[in-house]
Amino acid sequence: MSVEQLYQEIILDHYREKHNAGLRTPYGAEVHHVNPTCGDEVTLRVSLDGDTIADVSYEGEGCSISQASTSVMTDLVIGRGVTDSMALFEEFRRMMEGQGRVEPDEDRLEDGIAFAGVAQFPARVKCAMLGWSALRDALARAGAELTSTDDKE
Repeated sequence: MSVEQLYQEIILDHYREKHNAGLRTPYGAEVHHVNPTCGDEVTLRVSLDGDTIADVSYEGEGCSISQASTSVMTDLVIGRGVTDSMALFEEFRRMMEGQGRVEPDEDRLEDGIAFAGVAQFPARVKCAMLGWSALRDALARAGAELTSTDDKE
């Protein structure tokens, strides 16, 4: 099995078995994001415990890339500090905007590295970023201190 096939399988696995899907309570903030380019939508809730992300839950519809990326993102950030989660957001975004030229850190991004190939298709980058952007928005609405100075999506 090639690396590309493995990455495709990871994306399909997360699409079929969406981790942390289904809106849960309690939550500190809820946001709804839409990618008008291809019709992806996500409603995402975040719950904080101090500066730690205690829970992230979501409901979404759309392409396998947007849904799988949101699933992977929840696995990565639940239980992690807000600052480290926003650093992961930046690492994932750099990989997605790198058009396949950015070498992802597998230890940090775990299953998120499966989206490295998506970065070669600019039209799909917004799909992969949808859940991540919703998370950043929800954290801000929940009152988290976001350290990112770059608000570009």
